[in-house]
Amino acid sequence: MGQGHDHGVSSVDAGSASGKYVGRLILAIGLGLVTFVTQLVVGLSTSSLALLSDSAHVFTDVLGVVMALVAILVARGATRRDDRSYGMYRAEVLAALFNAVLLFAVAGWVLYEAIGRLAEPPEVPGLPVTIVAVVGLVMNVSALLLLRRGAGEGLNVRGAYLEVLADMLGSIGVLISGLVALLFGWRYADPLIGIGIGLFVLPRAYNLGRQALRILFQHAPAGMDVDEVRTSLENLTGVRQVHDLHVWTLTSGMEVASAHLSIDDDTDPDGVLVAAQELLSGSYNLNHATLQLEPTSAAERCDRLPW
Repeated sequence: MGQGHDHGVSSVDAGSASGKYVGRLILAIGLGLVTFVTQLVVGLSTSSLALLSDSAHVFTDVLGVVMALVAILVARGATRRDDRSYGMYRAEVLAALFNAVLLFAVAGWVLYEAIGRLAEPPEVPGLPVTIVAVVGLVMNVSALLLLRRGAGEGLNVRGAYLEVLADMLGSIGVLISGLVALLFGWRYADPLIGIGIGLFVLPRAYNLGRQALRILFQHAPAGMDVDEVRTSLENLTGVRQVHDLHVWTLTSGMEVASAHLSIDDDTDPDGVLVAAQELLSGSYNLNHATLQLEPTSAAERCDRLPW
């Protein structure tokens, strides 16, 4: 006896939490490009290593946000096919993982450069650096405000948010070093602030990468107790056993589940199916669950599976 149901998955807007923030990502990219071009032009004209270094940092972060946007658009435009039954939703997760790697690389590079400068700090022109840092800070704060809400909903937007956050910290660091150089002529401010920025970014890059890997390896959503879900299903009237229970995240905002429910012969399967669906949706926010109801004897076939 098999019972199940199907949910259409046709667009990112209908499922992925990141798809709602395409417009804001585009605006964030534009703000980042303004910062990058400004820092690059002024850095080249003044030979400011601080600005040139931060412009490279901004460029990698803008690239990361562009990849996040492209991944969302790819997932949105991809239709379901027989060989691609879930579309291209995992493209978002891959982009988030790449963003984490990129953040690691940028943070490592900032630390390497900052430690190298401690031996012989370069002279940084204070006034132009301060002015450009203020411009960059305004751009970064604007982008953060655009992405703040989405960072709490979508993994891919969270990665873009962290990229912009790293940019903002870079702008603050450049601003402080520019002011210190302008007012006191102290050269050690720039490398010390660079070390602080790198140490701030590294744990956040680690958390983003860990979340992306959990999704790619199809672990249960963080904070969800699969044994508790199994027990709750087994406590439903008419359910004798629950096996082959799987809970995983397809992409940010899309948790799915599948399970086999062994039921008594005299049990109404439609009633059990409705009760199980309501339980998973109401108690565990699992709105996309594929359930197979079967007589107790059929469970023996599942026990013989080699995996």
